[in-house]
Amino acid sequence: MTAVISGCCQNDRHSQERLYRHFFPIMERMVRKYTTDNDQLIDILNNGFLRVFKKIDTFQHKGSFEGWVRRLIFHSLSDYFRTKKSDIRFMLFEENHDQIEKPNTQMYYDDLMTLVQQLPEKHMRVFHLYAIEGYIHREIGQQLDISENTSKWYLSEARKILQKKITQQDTQHDRYAQ
Repeated sequence: MTAVISGCCQNDRHSQERLYRHFFPIMERMVRKYTTDNDQLIDILNNGFLRVFKKIDTFQHKGSFEGWVRRLIFHSLSDYFRTKKSDIRFMLFEENHDQIEKPNTQMYYDDLMTLVQQLPEKHMRVFHLYAIEGYIHREIGQQLDISENTSKWYLSEARKILQKKITQQDTQHDRYAQ
C-alpha cells in the first residue's frame, strides 16, 4: 500500500485507481449505514475520495491508513448532509434499526457528535468504532481487548443513552417552539 500512497502523492492515475478500487467497497459499507439512496452514496464517496486524493500528501504514516481514509470519507458524509438540510436523517446505529423508535429530529452532525462525546468512555469508543469508523464487533473487541458480545452490549447501551438524550433535546425544543 505504501507504493500506492506514494503514487497517489505524485498524482499517478494508476495508483489512484488502485486505491479507489481497494477502498471503495469498504467505504461503501460505511456510507450505506447512513443512506440507501444510490445517488447520494455515489456523491458522498466521490467527494470523499476526491478529498483523499487532495490531502493524501498530509498522511503522516502514523496509525492506520484505512482509518485516515474513513475519517475523510466520514467528513464528506457529514458535509453532504449538512449542506442538504432537508435530507438530514437520524443516523442508524445498528442493523436492528426496525426496533428503534426514530426520534423526529433535525440534528446536525456536530450536535450528535457532542452527545456522543458525553457518553461514558468505553461506550463512546465502541460507538465511534462501530457507527463512525465502520468496524465490526469482532474487530472492536480485538482493538479494545473485550469480547465481541461486550462490544455489542456497549453499543446497545450507548444507543439507549443517545436516544434518551435526543428525545430530551427534542422535548425541550418543542417546548421552546410553542
